[in-house]
Amino acid sequence: MASSQNSKSGSMGIIREALGKDNPVLVQVLGICSALAVTSLVSTTLVMGLALMIVTSLSCLLVSLLRDTIPYRVRLMVQMMLISVLVILIHLYLRAYHLEMSKSLGPYVGLIITNCIVLGRCEAFALRSKPLPAFLDGLANGAGYALVLLAIAIIREPLGGGTLLGYNVVPAGFQPAMFFKTAPGAFLTLGVVVWVVKSIWPQRGGVPDHEG
Repeated sequence: MASSQNSKSGSMGIIREALGKDNPVLVQVLGICSALAVTSLVSTTLVMGLALMIVTSLSCLLVSLLRDTIPYRVRLMVQMMLISVLVILIHLYLRAYHLEMSKSLGPYVGLIITNCIVLGRCEAFALRSKPLPAFLDGLANGAGYALVLLAIAIIREPLGGGTLLGYNVVPAGFQPAMFFKTAPGAFLTLGVVVWVVKSIWPQRGGVPDHEG
């Protein structure tokens, strides 16, 4: 019973840290390129966030499963190969079944391969952890990334285009601020989101620390 409770507590700790005090975007400032590029629309943001969650969780799981068989000197090459295969599969799926979405995302799905969040979690956590914690860590870090991007998109799309998921959500006569469609607008929005979160929860990350 005690081991089961410890396991559950450990899993919740992994998730809480990734979503809050070690959030990859709010705290570690990783993945900023896609945060600026794909968040002009909520739809593209959701797909990008889901893609990164899949890649991060599955790559961490695979690295953990293979950790005892990967020679240390080539570990980075093996990790990059696993990440690349997963990204290519997602890219091919989008090209085959969701071509318009693939065109909207442009090169940014492919750039998941170089996203510091994915390789960072494989190297820092999955390579030294059992499969289930590694999978949860990857999934939670991907979710933390996706939630921040979604918050940015929910601000940018209505202000920059007057829509949300393609539906008009602003009063008649509202003039969209095209600035929010640009990269500087995305950067400003990201800064505002970080400022608001840290104002509400001034601890090291985005949520209060309940431990201790």
